[in-house]
Amino acid sequence: MNSMDLRKIKKLIELVEESGISELEVRNGEETIRIVRPVASTEVVSRAGRAARSANEPAVARLGVAARGFVVRAPLTGTFYCAPAPGERPFVQIGDRVAVGDTLCIIESMKMMNQIEAERAGSIIEILCKDAVPVETGAPLFRIE
Repeated sequence: MNSMDLRKIKKLIELVEESGISELEVRNGEETIRIVRPVASTEVVSRAGRAARSANEPAVARLGVAARGFVVRAPLTGTFYCAPAPGERPFVQIGDRVAVGDTLCIIESMKMMNQIEAERAGSIIEILCKDAVPVETGAPLFRIE
């Protein structure tokens, strides 16, 4: 590899490890480097379990809602934000009606702000994540009914 030196490759590996993403592919001309970090299924389950326990909600209450609605999941790993900026009104609150394409939240990943949009229309019946906390790919964010 002439144009991608070892320092750049090491930096990319560090970025993948720090960000928590599972895969990164970079192209530079005809050269391509792909870094894949395997995520064990037990690691994902363990993190999801900790997030559910940290919500300080009784398990019985969570089970009652779990059977209803469509779960919006995080499409990427990053930091969950419920509002466009600190101190501003959240994009959605429990009881709000949303249409397909409405912004529900932002997930910041690698200094990029990614707007997460509603995949289905309906009412927000549960917000499953706290503001400014890290989320993994696939983590439940909202429940829409």
